[in-house]
Amino acid sequence: MSLESYQEHFSTLIEAGFIAVNQSDEDSAVKLFKAAEALKPGHFLPHLGRGYLHLCKLELKQASKIFTEVLGKEPNNEIAKAFLGLCMGLNPSEADQGTKILKETDKATKDPLLKDLTSSAIAFVEKFVKKSPTPAQGPQKK
Repeated sequence: MSLESYQEHFSTLIEAGFIAVNQSDEDSAVKLFKAAEALKPGHFLPHLGRGYLHLCKLELKQASKIFTEVLGKEPNNEIAKAFLGLCMGLNPSEADQGTKILKETDKATKDPLLKDLTSSAIAFVEKFVKKSPTPAQGPQKK
């Protein structure tokens, strides 16, 4: 039996992968995204899922790299842009660039859920990451 007979399961595998990430089941998420990639090699969604996994683990450099790669192939992918903006926004040295990406994505998207994500991320970055002292600077001495 060839993989062609399983093509209709691609979306289910992707959705299950994202659910596994949200349930902190990294092993299952990786396997589900790999299975989806086997069905459609080169498709951006399994790659995006792995980036989301890194983002949820706060592995921001790895996540940023993956979202940048997705945007290299799909420059108008609003989800990858929002996730990249979030990754950068959570890094104090890249917070300004991250906020810029988030604001651009918020302005461009028509998706209400993505607008919620970007506006919440912008508020979080402004309130907690850019505010002095940043988490990286630690508490200020009196």
